[in-house]
Amino acid sequence: MTEQLEKIRKELHKKLKKDRYEHTIGVMYTAASLAMCYGEDVGQALTAGLLHDCGKYCPPKDQIKLCEKYGVSLTQSELDMPALIHAKLGACLAEQEYGIQDQEILDAVSYHTTGRQGMTMLEKIIYIADYIEPNRKEIPGLDEIRSIVFQDIDRAVYLCARRTAHYLTDAGRAVDPATVSTYEYYEKKI
Repeated sequence: MTEQLEKIRKELHKKLKKDRYEHTIGVMYTAASLAMCYGEDVGQALTAGLLHDCGKYCPPKDQIKLCEKYGVSLTQSELDMPALIHAKLGACLAEQEYGIQDQEILDAVSYHTTGRQGMTMLEKIIYIADYIEPNRKEIPGLDEIRSIVFQDIDRAVYLCARRTAHYLTDAGRAVDPATVSTYEYYEKKI
């Protein structure tokens, strides 16, 4: 781990709740494994994985205030579903507070919750790593996604977006349009 990553890791260890920190470390190492599998930059994957939830250290009300402070624009959908806010905020904090200038890393943090059409490989890696990391509680379909992700990441992205959309719909909750768009795009792609 580079000196910069180690410094960020120590700061996040202080800021994040224990479970969130353990999840973050799981995402970081899962992302590195996927990067090795797909021939991507391991350092970028480690960095994006480590920072993916850096905006989740405070409640949504405070996340909104931080977005206002940093000029991060939020959609109505994000305001209606505050669990989405941390992704954009995290990308902003990665740049402003942790000194990350690599746009690919910032984009991977920004899209790790909803995904998007035509994601880069790093974006797909962080999106999936967040879903499958070893500390993730067992949810329907998780084993299937874990079993195929190292052979077919696009199929894994499709299954992840589909499961997320169905889970939210079945729970009577709104589904962010970006998640639906991700699901539909990768459904056609595979």
